Amino acid sequence: MPRTDEPAPIEGLLEGAEVLADTYDDYDTEAARRRVRDRCAEYTASPDVPPRYPSAHEQAAHDLNLAVALIVNAPQAAVSLSRLADQDRMDPEGAVVFGALLHLAGHRDAAQFWWQFAAGGGNRTAACCLFLAHRRRAEFRDAAYWHGQCRGPAGQGQPPPATPAPAPVTSFPLLPETVRHDLISQCRRGRNPSLPASLEAVINRLRVDSADEDFGEVPQPDVALTGELARGPVKPQ
Repeated sequence: MPRTDEPAPIEGLLEGAEVLADTYDDYDTEAARRRVRDRCAEYTASPDVPPRYPSAHEQAAHDLNLAVALIVNAPQAAVSLSRLADQDRMDPEGAVVFGALLHLAGHRDAAQFWWQFAAGGGNRTAACCLFLAHRRRAEFRDAAYWHGQCRGPAGQGQPPPATPAPAPVTSFPLLPETVRHDLISQCRRGRNPSLPASLEAVINRLRVDSADEDFGEVPQPDVALTGELARGPVKPQ
């Protein structure tokens, strides 16, 4: 199938996407985006990994891994994930974070389910992840659709996303600092980033909804998930 679109660099897509931008009224979104750009610039300048890959699907896989690592690194990721599991109306921003965790744990189809949920709520970060996920599988027609949604409201014709709930005063990291840094380091070395086995086991223990005919078994968020992830990997005795 011929390619229908050339992808923008990952830093360009993240600049246009609303990466959890509305979670805090007093959060300096522009400063956060500058940190993302600086992290991407530092990453692509690394001599350890070539900045471009020889095929579209390899480049997309690399860019998706980097985007996922940055999503779980976001300061407000834990709060967004908590709201996904702890309220009647599920939060699209939390669904982006949950999809990123599922991707890291190897549940790629389930990650797509939650990103599609978030994109349907108007989240452009989720649309960016879907663009890269489809391009990684050389599904260029679907990738082209989601590429368009990265630059404008996802799910045209649907009602606008609901106003976020009032933000809490404080936040806490979703993952321990050493784990978050290791995810970026794995990307720098050209590896597929993955969580430590004990944190992956936390995700694998989540309740599963097996009723979805397109995605099969889809893990569901749990109110205790953020606390278990924040405690970090279990150290050997």
